[in-house]
Amino acid sequence: MPEATSTQTQGAQIHGTQTQLRVPRLTLNTDGQRHPQLNAATAVTFLGGIAGFALGLVVNAHLVASILGIAVVGIGMVAQLFSATREQRVFIVAGIIAAGVGAGLGLAHGGFG
Repeated sequence: MPEATSTQTQGAQIHGTQTQLRVPRLTLNTDGQRHPQLNAATAVTFLGGIAGFALGLVVNAHLVASILGIAVVGIGMVAQLFSATREQRVFIVAGIIAAGVGAGLGLAHGGFG
């Protein structure tokens, strides 16, 4: 196996090019265009879903969890409707699921009462 690595390195040096490792980075704009409103809606949905889920686990925060969860599910559905890239859709769906579970837990712990 080391022979193959050294051959590739020598081949790159012969042609005058150097291979570089690409470090993956998180971006929601994989289509090459900017989507600031959609990215903001994606962030609100994802972070709100995480917060709604965390609050749904706390029994005394059932009112906040219920309201936040239902609001984030609505925001997430609209964001999903207008989403432009796969990465946005992944984060939006994760946020919707977390918010739905948080809202369900909040409703189970007492809901709006």
